[in-house]
Amino acid sequence: MANVSDEQILVDRVALRDGNKALSIAAILRLVADVRSRKFDFVIDLHSLYETNLLGYLSGAKYRLFANRENRSFDRLASFPVKPPREDKGLHHTDRYFQVLEPLGIERPKEEFRFGPPANERQEIERLFERLDLTKEHRVGLFLGAGHVGRRWGIGKFKDLAGRLSVQADVDVMVFLGPEESDLWIEAKENLSPYAAVMDEMSLPLFVAALSKLDTFVSTDTGPMHLASVAGASIVLISQKGAPTIFLPLTERLEVIDSGTVDEIGVDEVYAAVLRSLGT
Repeated sequence: MANVSDEQILVDRVALRDGNKALSIAAILRLVADVRSRKFDFVIDLHSLYETNLLGYLSGAKYRLFANRENRSFDRLASFPVKPPREDKGLHHTDRYFQVLEPLGIERPKEEFRFGPPANERQEIERLFERLDLTKEHRVGLFLGAGHVGRRWGIGKFKDLAGRLSVQADVDVMVFLGPEESDLWIEAKENLSPYAAVMDEMSLPLFVAALSKLDTFVSTDTGPMHLASVAGASIVLISQKGAPTIFLPLTERLEVIDSGTVDEIGVDEVYAAVLRSLGT
């Protein structure tokens, strides 16, 4: 698939939130100055939060199309002549985004969305896998984090799962952590290294390239899980029973394990789901 954007302006929201306040404010001011200097003609804000609406307004763009969210957005800062429908909270989140684009005549495509990493990142991750001897027929990725610390599945269970998968002759197991899981790095390496390759921190494009090489990705409901889905991996999602479905990946290669609370979900059922996803 061809790139759909010329450039991305990345913002580390975690660093802004948790870092030095003065430095965060300075970073935000630099961001505003950078956006204004680009002289955009049109800004589309799919999230439409107070801060993103304000950034869209400060961009200086003549046309600004913001999601119509009740009690969450500064609608008066939008300037597009046609407003999108009021946000329908019963829709899948993807459909909410396409609602915002209705004034532009853009509809959600019927086929599943796929995002292919650039060739240089694919080549780099292939070299890395070769150096780490991750060359078996199947690759399974485990993501230890969660949107909230209380929703983590636990290193002990991931260790058990990795141990079971590691005895499969044709399966390599990889463990991924993000910046918000920095507290787990040492424990993960100590407990999971005998059964899995605990991957070092990598750039976002390289991470997507790694995900594109996986057969299956095991995770709670996280951003990396969604990236794995659009990169083409099958997903085994460890989820709270009764959790909303409006954020689920839009893929047929998804199995949700939600027999109880995240803490109550056992290794047996997750392991069985991974084997099913691999066709073994």
